[in-house]
Amino acid sequence: MVSIKDIARAAQVSHSTVSRALRGSSLVNPETRALIEKIAHEKGYMVSAIARSLVNRRTNTLGVVVTTIADPFAGEVVSGIEEYFLPKDYSLVLAACHSDRDRELRAVHSFHQRRVDGIIVMASRVGAMYVPMLSEMKVPIVLINSHHPGEFVHSVRIDDFRGARDATRHLLGLGHSRIGYVGDSLGFQSDADRCAGYRRTLEEAGVAFDFALIAYGDGSPEGGRVAMHQLLALPEPPSAVFCYNDREALGAMLAVRERGFRVPEDISLCGFDDLFLSSYIEPALTTVRQPKREMGLMAGEMLHQLLSGETPESRITAGWLIVRESTAPRAHRPPDSFSSVVTNA
Repeated sequence: MVSIKDIARAAQVSHSTVSRALRGSSLVNPETRALIEKIAHEKGYMVSAIARSLVNRRTNTLGVVVTTIADPFAGEVVSGIEEYFLPKDYSLVLAACHSDRDRELRAVHSFHQRRVDGIIVMASRVGAMYVPMLSEMKVPIVLINSHHPGEFVHSVRIDDFRGARDATRHLLGLGHSRIGYVGDSLGFQSDADRCAGYRRTLEEAGVAFDFALIAYGDGSPEGGRVAMHQLLALPEPPSAVFCYNDREALGAMLAVRERGFRVPEDISLCGFDDLFLSSYIEPALTTVRQPKREMGLMAGEMLHQLLSGETPESRITAGWLIVRESTAPRAHRPPDSFSSVVTNA
């Protein structure tokens, strides 16, 4: 390892002069600074991140807490965070909490102990609990799509209520009146908001809200499959279903096929998120697009402002409906046509 003392010896200057020159200080003669930089380059000198952090009291490291690294939604958001911070010479460290509030808090405290400069938490289960923690930890924290009711000081989130209204209006516009909802049983605020948007839109259209048309999965494809089978087993199943997310919609699509029916000819399906794979399945999924990369960029910008001493406002971004082949006008079929099919689900 080449040290500052090695460079100082070769340049015949003090190591304090080398240190100032490598920081670009104007106190060093330009010719001397050029010589020092040339020697440092030739010898392959690299700045010690540990030494730099001791001087600057910054580690140039950020912690990012995600639900699971297997979720493609998280991957797209993290790519936006990374895109924002890499040019600024920051490194990201990931931790998965698997929708467990205790694991989330442990991950945040672990990042704090490792002296990260800031933390971004996706799909937080504790939300507003970070408000009292900030004075204790003194580490800026930004939440993305917090699942906890209430407002957090610094957050970026999608307008779940509005996105659900757009999806439900689309299905109503296709002539569907018996519209189901496949939600998430984990108690997320996003699920409550999407269900509320779905219900309000039905009621405004004069369609009576029916609790029997709501089934819950766990946000996964298998959870969506099981919930969809529950809806299809009703004496009068829905002709269209709005799903909490795209992953559940994929499972719901499989359930329809297992019953021997087709999407969208027999039943229309709509998701939420617009994961990259949603446009590649057959039929391609109609869904509400969340600007995932852009939300990562917004969270990155917000965290950077906090690190710079600024006080940014929380941001709510809108999603927009992407209409593809999984939704179509309501088919006219006998009301018991689904229940006549035997399945081993």
